[in-house]
Amino acid sequence: MRMARLLGEGRSFYHVMSRVVDRRMVFKAREKEVFRKIMRSLEAFTGVRVVTYCLMSNHFHLLLDVPDREELKPLTENELLEVLPLLYDSMTVMRVKQELERSRESGNEVWRREILSRYEKRRGDMGLFLKDLKQRVTLYMNKRLNRTGTLWEGRYKSVLVEGREAALITVAAYIDLNPVRAGIASNPEDYRWCGYAEAVSSSRGAAKAREGLGIILTESLQDPDFRSDWRRTQNRYRLFLYDEGLEQNADASRGERGRRGFREEEVDKVVTEEGMVPVRRILRHRVRYFCDGVVLGTAEFVNAVFFREQELRGRFGKKRKTGARRMRGADWGELRILRDLRREVIGGTPG
Repeated sequence: MRMARLLGEGRSFYHVMSRVVDRRMVFKAREKEVFRKIMRSLEAFTGVRVVTYCLMSNHFHLLLDVPDREELKPLTENELLEVLPLLYDSMTVMRVKQELERSRESGNEVWRREILSRYEKRRGDMGLFLKDLKQRVTLYMNKRLNRTGTLWEGRYKSVLVEGREAALITVAAYIDLNPVRAGIASNPEDYRWCGYAEAVSSSRGAAKAREGLGIILTESLQDPDFRSDWRRTQNRYRLFLYDEGLEQNADASRGERGRRGFREEEVDKVVTEEGMVPVRRILRHRVRYFCDGVVLGTAEFVNAVFFREQELRGRFGKKRKTGARRMRGADWGELRILRDLRREVIGGTPG
């Protein structure tokens, strides 16, 4: 039975995943480019920021930074007219501009605010962001494939992630390593439709992707005005992203000594047996915690969400005294989960 979706308080982070119905492989290069364009336009329009992402042939992963709506500044006319063209055609933009002009000329402030509120209520709302994203992608794909009906396999999955570097960098790496786990890329930077690859590229979207990954660093999380340096972000993230446990052969010409490590088949065996392996290695496999765990973070964070939901909304039975559950299959350190998964926690297929 699926647990009800949990929402954070104030600024919150979520790992979101959704699959195509029947898991059909419908997204090819062109479709992925359109998906990314729609995603970035909605990001600018709503203020829901994409920390990192991965677009696969039949599903997508997003790590989202959702702002505290109470702290968002009121939308101005200039700001609205600047972002409207990202999602609407020129005729719609012109109609909104003319309506704003008439309200201003009439001196009717209530009318003017009502126009702005139509769009302002969509800002900082993860649900509306994802609804728009999936609907717009569906319209495009249905037209392209000459089909009708739903494109997606039910509602999206989401996990509330603690806003600390340890939790965020783990989930971000899991997302960016999807193509490696799927066997379609040897390295994440070789797969052009994930956040890390876009960040290290020279494409027009590189700056936005770098900005997203910079969010997960402790300094940025503690100080919203902190300007992250991509060179520093890249080094820290790459060290975490790449598996340093692989064996290395000796190279006498370079004076490099060999280093013992796990062979891939050994790692797969350990994972299947749910042995304790380093987190950096486990991220190459499908980890259900990141899609079905509901809340992920330190025990303090998970328990705080648990007690809040138990007290305010009556969720969870009275017999359950704590929320935080240990994660199996690897040495996860301080990370805990709210939903204790029993079956197929870690698998060999991409997640």
